[in-house]
Amino acid sequence: MRRHGFTPSALIETLHTAQEAFGYLDDPTLSYVARSLRIPLSEAYGVATFYSLFRMKPEGEHTCVVCMGTACYIKGAQKLLAAVKETTGCQPGETTSDKKVSVLTARCLGACGIAPAAIFDGQVAGNVAPAEVKARIEEWTGDER
Repeated sequence: MRRHGFTPSALIETLHTAQEAFGYLDDPTLSYVARSLRIPLSEAYGVATFYSLFRMKPEGEHTCVVCMGTACYIKGAQKLLAAVKETTGCQPGETTSDKKVSVLTARCLGACGIAPAAIFDGQVAGNVAPAEVKARIEEWTGDER
Protein backbone atom coordinates (compact mmCIF):
# COMPACT_ATOMS: atom_id res chain seq x y z
CA MET A 1 0.00 0.00 0.00
CA ARG A 2 2.86 2.32 0.86
CA ARG A 3 4.46 1.69 -2.53
CA HIS A 4 1.26 2.96 -4.22
CA GLY A 5 0.77 5.90 -1.87
CA PHE A 6 -2.22 4.36 -0.09
CA THR A 7 -4.40 5.23 -3.10
CA PRO A 8 -7.72 3.47 -3.60
CA SER A 9 -6.57 2.45 -7.09
CA ALA A 10 -4.04 0.13 -5.41
CA LEU A 11 -6.81 -2.17 -4.13
CA ILE A 12 -6.26 -5.16 -6.43
CA GLU A 13 -2.47 -5.03 -6.10
CA THR A 14 -2.80 -4.75 -2.32
CA LEU A 15 -5.19 -7.71 -2.15
CA HIS A 16 -2.78 -9.81 -4.23
CA THR A 17 0.08 -8.92 -1.90
CA ALA A 18 -1.98 -9.70 1.21
CA GLN A 19 -3.04 -13.05 -0.22
CA GLU A 20 0.57 -13.91 -1.05
CA ALA A 21 1.53 -13.11 2.54
CA PHE A 22 -1.33 -14.86 4.34
CA GLY A 23 -2.53 -17.45 1.79
CA TYR A 24 -6.07 -16.07 1.69
CA LEU A 25 -8.09 -12.95 2.50
CA ASP A 26 -9.99 -13.05 5.79
CA ASP A 27 -12.27 -10.40 7.29
CA PRO A 28 -9.59 -8.68 9.43
CA THR A 29 -7.29 -8.41 6.41
CA LEU A 30 -10.03 -6.93 4.22
CA SER A 31 -10.96 -4.47 6.97
CA TYR A 32 -7.36 -3.36 7.36
CA VAL A 33 -6.89 -2.89 3.62
CA ALA A 34 -10.16 -0.94 3.29
CA ARG A 35 -9.26 1.35 6.21
CA SER A 36 -5.73 1.90 4.95
CA LEU A 37 -6.85 2.72 1.40
CA ARG A 38 -9.77 4.80 2.68
CA ILE A 39 -12.41 2.86 0.80
CA PRO A 40 -15.63 1.20 2.01
CA LEU A 41 -15.24 -2.35 3.29
CA SER A 42 -17.97 -3.34 0.84
CA GLU A 43 -15.73 -2.28 -2.07
CA ALA A 44 -12.78 -4.35 -0.83
CA TYR A 45 -15.06 -7.33 -0.18
CA GLY A 46 -16.74 -6.90 -3.57
CA VAL A 47 -13.44 -6.98 -5.43
CA ALA A 48 -12.14 -9.92 -3.38
CA THR A 49 -15.25 -11.99 -4.06
CA PHE A 50 -15.64 -10.99 -7.72
CA TYR A 51 -12.25 -12.17 -8.97
CA SER A 52 -11.72 -15.93 -8.87
CA LEU A 53 -8.01 -15.57 -8.11
CA PHE A 54 -8.78 -14.32 -4.62
CA ARG A 55 -9.46 -16.87 -1.87
CA MET A 56 -11.57 -16.12 1.17
CA LYS A 57 -10.66 -19.33 3.01
CA PRO A 58 -7.40 -21.21 3.48
CA GLU A 59 -6.66 -23.64 0.68
CA GLY A 60 -5.92 -27.28 1.15
CA GLU A 61 -2.63 -28.94 0.32
CA HIS A 62 -4.00 -29.72 -3.17
CA THR A 63 -6.52 -27.89 -5.34
CA CYS A 64 -8.95 -29.14 -7.95
CA VAL A 65 -10.59 -26.48 -10.11
CA VAL A 66 -13.36 -27.59 -12.47
CA CYS A 67 -14.15 -25.30 -15.39
CA MET A 68 -17.87 -24.56 -15.65
CA GLY A 69 -17.65 -22.47 -18.83
CA THR A 70 -20.10 -23.14 -21.65
CA ALA A 71 -17.90 -25.51 -23.67
CA CYS A 72 -16.86 -27.49 -20.59
CA TYR A 73 -20.42 -27.59 -19.27
CA ILE A 74 -21.72 -28.94 -22.58
CA LYS A 75 -18.94 -31.54 -22.65
CA GLY A 76 -19.70 -32.84 -19.13
CA ALA A 77 -18.23 -30.55 -16.49
CA GLN A 78 -21.19 -31.26 -14.23
CA LYS A 79 -20.15 -34.94 -14.22
CA LEU A 80 -16.62 -33.93 -13.23
CA LEU A 81 -17.96 -31.80 -10.41
CA ALA A 82 -20.19 -34.67 -9.25
CA ALA A 83 -17.13 -36.96 -9.18
CA VAL A 84 -15.22 -34.38 -7.14
CA LYS A 85 -18.09 -34.03 -4.68
CA GLU A 86 -18.46 -37.81 -4.38
CA THR A 87 -14.74 -38.31 -3.77
CA THR A 88 -14.14 -35.41 -1.37
CA GLY A 89 -17.56 -34.85 0.17
CA CYS A 90 -17.05 -31.14 -0.54
CA GLN A 91 -18.99 -28.53 -2.42
CA PRO A 92 -17.17 -25.94 -4.56
CA GLY A 93 -15.41 -23.42 -2.33
CA GLU A 94 -14.84 -25.96 0.45
CA THR A 95 -11.79 -27.82 1.71
CA THR A 96 -11.78 -31.35 3.07
CA SER A 97 -11.70 -31.61 6.87
CA ASP A 98 -8.15 -33.00 6.73
CA LYS A 99 -7.08 -29.91 4.71
CA LYS A 100 -5.82 -32.14 1.88
CA VAL A 101 -8.05 -30.97 -1.01
CA SER A 102 -9.80 -27.72 -1.90
CA VAL A 103 -12.59 -27.86 -4.47
CA LEU A 104 -13.12 -24.85 -6.70
CA THR A 105 -14.92 -23.93 -9.88
CA ALA A 106 -14.00 -21.39 -12.54
CA ARG A 107 -16.25 -19.51 -14.93
CA CYS A 108 -13.88 -20.25 -17.82
CA LEU A 109 -10.29 -21.45 -18.09
CA GLY A 110 -9.96 -20.41 -21.71
CA ALA A 111 -9.27 -24.02 -22.66
CA CYS A 112 -12.46 -24.62 -24.63
CA GLY A 113 -10.72 -26.75 -27.27
CA ILE A 114 -9.88 -29.40 -24.65
CA ALA A 115 -13.22 -29.36 -22.82
CA PRO A 116 -14.05 -30.52 -20.25
CA ALA A 117 -11.07 -29.06 -18.46
CA ALA A 118 -9.86 -28.98 -14.87
CA ILE A 119 -6.82 -27.69 -13.05
CA PHE A 120 -5.05 -30.07 -10.68
CA ASP A 121 -2.51 -28.27 -8.47
CA GLY A 122 -2.01 -25.56 -11.08
CA GLN A 123 -1.71 -27.90 -14.07
CA VAL A 124 -4.44 -27.68 -16.71
CA ALA A 125 -5.82 -31.03 -17.85
CA GLY A 126 -8.11 -31.43 -20.84
CA ASN A 127 -10.64 -33.98 -22.01
CA VAL A 128 -10.95 -35.03 -18.38
CA ALA A 129 -13.18 -37.96 -17.45
CA PRO A 130 -14.86 -38.38 -14.05
CA ALA A 131 -12.71 -41.46 -13.36
CA GLU A 132 -9.57 -39.37 -13.87
CA VAL A 133 -10.81 -36.78 -11.35
CA LYS A 134 -11.51 -39.49 -8.78
CA ALA A 135 -8.12 -41.14 -9.35
CA ARG A 136 -6.24 -37.85 -8.96
CA ILE A 137 -8.02 -36.97 -5.72
CA GLU A 138 -7.58 -40.48 -4.32
CA GLU A 139 -3.87 -40.20 -5.13
CA TRP A 140 -3.71 -36.98 -3.12
CA THR A 141 -5.64 -38.32 -0.17
CA GLY A 142 -4.31 -41.86 -0.18
CA ASP A 143 -7.93 -43.00 -0.26
CA GLU A 144 -8.31 -45.97 -2.60
CA ARG A 145 -12.00 -46.81 -2.32
